[in-house]
Amino acid sequence: MSAAPDGAAPMLTLTGLTASYASIEVLHGVDLTVPKGGLFAMLGPNGAGKSTLLRVIAGLHPVGAGTVAIEGRTVSGSQPDILARQGVCLLPEGRGVFPNLTIADNLKLITHLGPTVADIEARVYETFPVLGRRRRQLAGTLSGGEQQMLALARAVATEPSFLLLDELSTGLAPLVVEMLYEQVMAMVDKGTTVLAVEQFARTVLEIAHAGAVMVTGRVAATGTPADLNDALAGLYLGAA
Repeated sequence: MSAAPDGAAPMLTLTGLTASYASIEVLHGVDLTVPKGGLFAMLGPNGAGKSTLLRVIAGLHPVGAGTVAIEGRTVSGSQPDILARQGVCLLPEGRGVFPNLTIADNLKLITHLGPTVADIEARVYETFPVLGRRRRQLAGTLSGGEQQMLALARAVATEPSFLLLDELSTGLAPLVVEMLYEQVMAMVDKGTTVLAVEQFARTVLEIAHAGAVMVTGRVAATGTPADLNDALAGLYLGAA
């Protein structure tokens, strides 16, 4: 993974992080460091707490205990709109577009973060020409892959410093997933740090710089893709 400059803080530091739904704790003292630069893969089976972890980082779910720090600044309890203006962008699982709005109107919704409509459309349609050709089409009439493309396009347009991806590949054909991750890696090349949650390890391990595995609300392993490949089978199956 591309290293941060000497003395620079990591992009993300989680210390003793817990989170709950009602009385049920789902994150149990998570400690994790994500360096600046590159794509960091967060792997693990369903129910491991990966999506909740992203929601906590993005300010959409309350912290129980512990701290969330981004670039050395403690942001635990910050409102999601404040974090978004500071460059944190969450792409949630399940497309995350407004189906009854056109492609163009979906893009207009992110002008509150600063860019003008003209700037947003220029960036998006250059990267995803098919969206430009169909800008007046309702998002709900797009294919699943095109809807995910639109969701990712909104992230591209805001040029985030820290992108959180939740199961980008869910329900999509392999060729579509490959195309979407090519755009993600283009963002990495421009300086964005990406934390990508995926249930299926193979999807991201070929392009990740480092990663971690979560099991039952805890980080069970961290390391390079090679390290994680060696550890995954045992961790998923509960072996020693």
